Amino acid sequence: MKNILVLCTGNSCRSQMMHGYLAHMLEGKASIYSAGIETHGLNKRAVAIMKEDNIDISGHTSNHVAEYEGIAWDYIITVCDHANENCPFIPAPAAERLHHNFSDPSKLNGTEEQIHAAFEKTRNEIREYAAELVTRAF
Repeated sequence: MKNILVLCTGNSCRSQMMHGYLAHMLEGKASIYSAGIETHGLNKRAVAIMKEDNIDISGHTSNHVAEYEGIAWDYIITVCDHANENCPFIPAPAAERLHHNFSDPSKLNGTEEQIHAAFEKTRNEIREYAAELVTRAF
């Protein structure tokens, strides 16, 4: 079974969404982990926007990348520029490293409608990226 690590800054939003989609789309064909270079806790709006797409991430936890030391990674996916630029070295010579910077909807200030739209846009972009990866790699 392949091991996939999804990294973000705080493991609260974008990496959690990607984790949810990959776990759903791969249905046991890979072990999916998500982590951050910091931990910020699970973002309640990320949980809600994923639930709108019938993906339950409410049981996920916010984990630090150091917690997964020693796992043989097949894929390491960074979903924000900050994590890509500041992640500590992860010894994984066989891993395919992928990067895509998704906008961070948790940073947006605005009306509830604007914030919801930002979360929805990021979620949909992550879903599309995850589907492309699954099609290409599995």
